Amino acid sequence: MTGTLIAQSLVNGVVLGMTYVLVALGFTLIFGIMRMVNFAHGEFYMLGAFVTFFAFAQFQIPFIVSLAIAAIIIGCFGMLIERVIFRPFRGNELNGMIAALGLAIIIQNAALIMWGADPKPMPSVATGILKLGPLIFPWSRLYVIGAAAVIIALFYVVITHTSLGRAMRAVAQDTEIALVQGIRAERIYPFAFGLSVALAALAGGLMGPVFGVSPTVGLAPMLKAFIVVIIGGLGSIPGALLGGLLLGIVESFASTFLGATVSDFLLLALVMLVLIFRPWGLMGVREA
Repeated sequence: MTGTLIAQSLVNGVVLGMTYVLVALGFTLIFGIMRMVNFAHGEFYMLGAFVTFFAFAQFQIPFIVSLAIAAIIIGCFGMLIERVIFRPFRGNELNGMIAALGLAIIIQNAALIMWGADPKPMPSVATGILKLGPLIFPWSRLYVIGAAAVIIALFYVVITHTSLGRAMRAVAQDTEIALVQGIRAERIYPFAFGLSVALAALAGGLMGPVFGVSPTVGLAPMLKAFIVVIIGGLGSIPGALLGGLLLGIVESFASTFLGATVSDFLLLALVMLVLIFRPWGLMGVREA
């Protein structure tokens, strides 16, 4: 029984971890390139979940296509938001954070007005279970792991093997040197912001069948993403991957064997330990 619980807790932890990775990747991408902490990131997660819900549950569009639609719509919306709201605050981190908080409140209340506060269940993507001896794994959870892994791999390819990805990395490392090389940062920022919120939208769409959809569904992933980037290191993409998986697995095991209250305590204790002994994160770069 203990072995079964351990295996199933590990799968649940990887599911949570993959979701946190997707949200944290976008969160840390924005910080690394634009030097802005986007506290509205959870609302883009929520919007992605709603777009996927309407496309998949209401219009009967295949789930993968619904995810792609959500990523495209929310990504384009994010590019518009960057130009209209965040561009005037570029270079002013404090005002940018305040603007992000205001945007989060506006989006969440608009969602409450349009769709109500009651959670909306999304149909399961995959039915049935996978049995490996005494171990039982729902296909819906394994589907999330596989889809998230593919999305993360595609993100890696975009960042490392495309001209846009190389331009993003150049701007993140040194904006002035990138400008000397002919890379105009003001053209990169909207694409970076759109890509980051598209990742959040994909995470929301993937977890919609697991947790349902509501206007407040993005709050917990946003807080967890913030914890992930603290653990992994602000601006570090490998750190977001490591931190997200670590957080999801610790949370799953602690909730299963110790209870939800102890789980929250352990997560906060983990963050405090990282801040005390390695404040730049496990894979972040220590600033001079």
